[in-house]
Amino acid sequence: MRCAALPLRYNTQFMPNLLQGKTALILGIANKWSIAYAIGQAYRREGARLILTYQGERQKATVEELGAELNASRILNCDVSKDEEITTLVSDLQSEKLDAIVHSIAFANREDLSRPFVETSRDGFKLAQDVSAYSLVAVSRALAPRMTSGGAILTLSYLGSVRVVENYNVMGVAKASLEACVRYLAHGLGPNGIRVNAISAGPIKTTSARGVKDFSKVLDGVAAMAPLRRNTDPAEVADTAVFLASDLGRGVTGNIIYVDAGFQIMGLSAS
Repeated sequence: MRCAALPLRYNTQFMPNLLQGKTALILGIANKWSIAYAIGQAYRREGARLILTYQGERQKATVEELGAELNASRILNCDVSKDEEITTLVSDLQSEKLDAIVHSIAFANREDLSRPFVETSRDGFKLAQDVSAYSLVAVSRALAPRMTSGGAILTLSYLGSVRVVENYNVMGVAKASLEACVRYLAHGLGPNGIRVNAISAGPIKTTSARGVKDFSKVLDGVAAMAPLRRNTDPAEVADTAVFLASDLGRGVTGNIIYVDAGFQIMGLSAS
């Protein structure tokens, strides 16, 4: 009998506290199903002090509730598409020394995801690039001075950046831009001891993923073809984020690390 492989769970009985004494800023926690929330859980488990951001009053109560569950020390407002709010965030963090920054932010108009890519609007293209890619540059530039002892900046990508994923459209192009930003930021911030990396996670049932047409078919296809014959567990992405933010990842920068049950290595299937 052939059994599907199951994701290995971290044994919390032997917590090494890989992030003890470190402060991590996480941008992009939206709900309990977001990858950023899983990263927050893993960072807290490893001893990190957390600072979270929310975007506007509509998200404030939700993020405050999630922040309480994660025992976050501070919760601050920041819309990364507005320079003045990034400036305010910097001011709010004036007394803070940051060791890790997690950028888990992306957005595209639903209509630009659902129609053929060739029909992408100019405004929709600019919006996806601004929120999903340029915001990493803006946040890194603004907050790098708070990383006085070096540290790690982490963002999240997806396979649609390098391959055509049906219905991912303008977001795939934005993720390609994001990955290029990672490489150039790694080069520019490296002399300051700041490492910049991205995790390219396999498809996960998040609220934002539901905006991709026929997303359930993507999940089924990946589970059937991936070497591990399953989809990605958010906890696996979070544990990789711990590695990148910890001293164990001190020599890793400018990389796109795949956490997708191996799906990215696959070509055509004979079955």
